[in-house]
Amino acid sequence: MSITFQKRQKELKRQEKQRAKAERREQRKVAKRAAEEAQPTPTTPSSNTELQPQSENKQRVPPG
Repeated sequence: MSITFQKRQKELKRQEKQRAKAERREQRKVAKRAAEEAQPTPTTPSSNTELQPQSENKQRVPPG
């Protein structure tokens, strides 16, 4: 076998492993999203509604 052929085979194997790894990574992402969606979400009000009244109640202190 020629060196060029061996290098080509090695490169193809590397690319195949890279594709397989990316596919596994994507499957893990999908599984993680599905698991998060399956868990019930808390019924607390959103952070935007909590922050608004707090900022209105704060008093401003002049610098100096």
